[in-house]
Amino acid sequence: QVQLVESGGGLVQAGGSLRLSCAASGRTSSSYATMGWFRQAPGKEREFVAAISWNGGSTDYAASVKGRFTISRNNAKNTVYLQMSSLKPEDTAVYYCARRSGTGEYDYWGQGTQVTVSS
Repeated sequence: QVQLVESGGGLVQAGGSLRLSCAASGRTSSSYATMGWFRQAPGKEREFVAAISWNGGSTDYAASVKGRFTISRNNAKNTVYLQMSSLKPEDTAVYYCARRSGTGEYDYWGQGTQVTVSS
């Protein structure tokens, strides 16, 4: 079992910044897994935000956040981060981190952290 716990959400004005953290724990290490961030806004489906390979050598971003968000990880701390800058009201959502399994699906999810961007 893997437990993922997000933190760092909150209320911020448009143009501001936040850094989300996702701490992994449990019997199965996530240090060698691709990790991703997703978000779900009210009334909308969950959408992909960013992903990072196990060693941080490869990253991927949704077009809507590219250039504004940065995903990173510290395997020694079993933590993945999402630095969000130039936030917009449309970034308002619950943000989730997830671990990608060897088959390519995201199999473990955190409980989410709320990000609210005011205009």
